[in-house]
Amino acid sequence: MPDHYHVYILLCSDGTLYTGYTGNLSRRFKQHQSGAIPRSYTKSRRPVKLVWVKEFNTKDEARAYEKKVKRWATERKEKFIAEDKVQTAQIKGDMGIID
Repeated sequence: MPDHYHVYILLCSDGTLYTGYTGNLSRRFKQHQSGAIPRSYTKSRRPVKLVWVKEFNTKDEARAYEKKVKRWATERKEKFIAEDKVQTAQIKGDMGIID
């Protein structure tokens, strides 16, 4: 069982945003980037860039927040991403994610 979970937003090559959650951010990002998940939204929209991420202590918290973010309009997500670049950069660095 993971120590923590992440909700994340990816910027796809076509300009769309994808929101998801995971217990292993590094592995999940690599899956998105490689197209390893056959029916994934991001498979045909690669390369992707991790533009926002937030850490949670439990899977339930992460899932609830993911659902909340998925309901937001694109403009709201973009504003949120712009306001939270420092936290995202720190987590990306900690996970070794280079995009």
